[in-house]
Amino acid sequence: MSYNKKMEIKQKAQGMNPYIVARNLDQIAAKSSKNIYESLVIISKRSNQISTDLKKELNAKLDEFASTTDTLEEIHENKEQIEISKFYERLPNPSIIALNEFMGSELSWKYKEDYTEDVDILLS
Repeated sequence: MSYNKKMEIKQKAQGMNPYIVARNLDQIAAKSSKNIYESLVIISKRSNQISTDLKKELNAKLDEFASTTDTLEEIHENKEQIEISKFYERLPNPSIIALNEFMGSELSWKYKEDYTEDVDILLS
């Protein structure tokens, strides 16, 4: 995923409702061959992608502040690091982001050639 896609995810996520909302299972299933389990697999795989990307990005940003010798004063004075952490904590859960992408038809997926249960998720 490119840098622009990561920025889009964070920008979209900031406007999302971070709370769990009841959903109509028939609408979710209708997005993928009328099969709720297939839809949930697609959403969960995309959620894992989002989670991994956000975690890598957060760790890269926090590594900039890492030092080998931290004194107590340095730990309390690092407000930028605290703000970065709070920003990522306020983002909605990756599952909520993935569900919104799925319901908004922002995801495309394909099956591997052997038609096993594995699904590859692609951003459209």
